[in-house]
Amino acid sequence: MTNKPTPSRQPLTVELQALDSAHFLHPFTDHQGLAAKGARIITRADGVHVWDSEGHQILDAMSGLWCVNAGYGRRELAEAAYRQMLELPYYNSFFQTTTEPAVRLAARLSELAPPVGGRRFSHVFFSSSGSESNDTNVRLVRRYWDLMGQPRRKVIISRINAYHGSTMAGASLGGMSGMHAQGDLPLPDITHIQQPYWYGLSQPGESRDDFGLRAARWLEDKILEVGPERVGAFIAEPVQGAGGVIIPPDSYWPEVQRIVDQYGILLIADEVICGFGRLGHWFGYEKFGIRPDLVTFAKGVTSGYQPLGGTLINERIAQVMVEKGGEFTHGYTYSGHPVACAVALANLDILEREDLPGRVRNDTGPYLAQRFGELAEHPLVGIAESCGFVAGLALVQDKASRKPFAPELGVGMLCRNHCFNNGLVMRAVGDRMIVAPPLIMDREQIDQMIALIRLALDRTLADLRERGVAIGA
Repeated sequence: MTNKPTPSRQPLTVELQALDSAHFLHPFTDHQGLAAKGARIITRADGVHVWDSEGHQILDAMSGLWCVNAGYGRRELAEAAYRQMLELPYYNSFFQTTTEPAVRLAARLSELAPPVGGRRFSHVFFSSSGSESNDTNVRLVRRYWDLMGQPRRKVIISRINAYHGSTMAGASLGGMSGMHAQGDLPLPDITHIQQPYWYGLSQPGESRDDFGLRAARWLEDKILEVGPERVGAFIAEPVQGAGGVIIPPDSYWPEVQRIVDQYGILLIADEVICGFGRLGHWFGYEKFGIRPDLVTFAKGVTSGYQPLGGTLINERIAQVMVEKGGEFTHGYTYSGHPVACAVALANLDILEREDLPGRVRNDTGPYLAQRFGELAEHPLVGIAESCGFVAGLALVQDKASRKPFAPELGVGMLCRNHCFNNGLVMRAVGDRMIVAPPLIMDREQIDQMIALIRLALDRTLADLRERGVAIGA
């Protein structure tokens, strides 16, 4: 007897779900649960929407994974890849060789990144992802201090709930307890301080600015605890992304900059999410006025059309590496991959021609802030805030006391499911709901997104009340 697909599922869906379950281990996935449900099969995309194998149109308010800055369906990016594949599909950058796309992209990024403290980001080290780039940063920091005659400066300080990738070094730099629990992480000489999450960590009556100063000084406390002579760098996202869109108070970054300057510690800005217009500037460090020594990038550099990442290296670091360093025994097969670099160059053309960073800064970002902020009126929402084209809201049982829901209720995932079932990709990080739309999203599409979020919130509220959960208590 032949098993037939249910009427609501197309044969392609059934076939691919079966193959997926049998052969594909997904990232960050409970595979037993996935096998019982079946994966959603995404088949095509255009603009700010994707479609699944059942023909459902879905507004992608997460830009894939924070990366499709220029939106889907950009023919010129496909054509750039095609032309480069025909001419030179691959060559490595080892053995004193290079390729034109890698050279031109390194120069373009060096010109694009605003100087800090009078110094340019003169060099670029390429990888294929943000995770690899942060592995590179560990090597760069430790090599730099070796060359400076201070080999004890190996410790890198990061933040709890930060995300810096899922490789061994990237996951160690990140502050996700669930990741540390698998794999005996973090690696030695990587330590963490608390995140600057005013809504969740401030004391009663404490202002945002007062909390921001207190949170920044956790860094100084950790430096003194470890010993300034042993600390090599502090790594942080300008706005924490995968940790739930944690936007620091205005007072936070200036105080962090004062502290790293005082103790002579390198500052790494992880701009994998924040870079290439996401916060309304080419890089987040511009918005917050910080002066990093290293800048991690990936995602938006190609709008996700090709895997590419890297590190921008300030000239004071680069000069030491080039003039004193000898061989830097580090690199990847795909460092400076010519096809990925060609796509990145074409993508930067789009971002510049359409001034997507400026559009986010001056038009759609402020409009998103206005409309997203209105969601704070909902009975489930404790706070709704945004920065450029990232936004997050906290689901709480009681707004007045900021009382969270019991974790076993899974309220964030309940809300996320209502989003997906009604044509919206919105991510749940615990009970924080977050979005990071493509930078091409216009005001009308923002309105549509807010309406879908409100619908999901209403249905989540109805479910909780049906289950007898008291709201506002």
